Amino acid sequence: MSFLSRFFSPKPERKAGGGDLDTRLQRLENEAGNASPGYVGTSFNRAGDLARREGQLGRAVTYYGRAIDAFLEDAQREAARGVANKIIRVRPDAVRTLCTLTWLDLSAGHSATALMHLRDYIEAATASARQSLAASQIYEMARIVPDSEFIAAAADALDQLDFTDEAAEVREWVGTSGSPNAIAEPGALAQACLGAAVRSNERGTIGHATDAPISGGGDATALDDDTAPGPDDDDPASGPDTVGDADTGAEQARSRKKYRWD
Repeated sequence: MSFLSRFFSPKPERKAGGGDLDTRLQRLENEAGNASPGYVGTSFNRAGDLARREGQLGRAVTYYGRAIDAFLEDAQREAARGVANKIIRVRPDAVRTLCTLTWLDLSAGHSATALMHLRDYIEAATASARQSLAASQIYEMARIVPDSEFIAAAADALDQLDFTDEAAEVREWVGTSGSPNAIAEPGALAQACLGAAVRSNERGTIGHATDAPISGGGDATALDDDTAPGPDDDDPASGPDTVGDADTGAEQARSRKKYRWD
């Protein structure tokens, strides 16, 4: 083959999920395993970006979830928010991620964005029949956040989810300094919301919850566990964590070790 023929001949297409992609993802996995504290999430985030560019959306979400895990463990709130937003761009109805984003918005004091994600969270939870779990989270948000506008929105959200008693209780806090358990000090509120963001996605520590939100205090975030098997828990190829790439069971299992992002 002449020099010009070699130069102008089309390059062979690289198959998504092929050896080259797997090698690059494994390299990033190894990089994450050897990374110093504070840098683990960066490697997983890059792996998610790589998988997304190759059209491997299920793998991308898995890696993004592992990046969020790492960033939350390192208390890197803004980095976790940034990666969570990537998941929402790939999967706009990801209930768990919308819950986490709302908590992280509240932690950062981003009231307008928190209201937007709250709206999307309600819609996604209703569509996936997770109203009780969402209501428990929203009640807890209203219980500790002193922002009257958000409290009013939370009361409307609880009404929309058919938790009218809790909605009425939350509505009593509007126009005041919040509930008796509201956290006024910004730093303490930020830490409380960050902790709630982590707890809202922990798996394997609390039994499957079916109760209504806790009224009058307590840790309502404990109710948002959802550990009962879902359609994607036992069969990675059938659930929403895979889009065109069924052979990601091991990665999904590692991701589900702690959090879920669907």
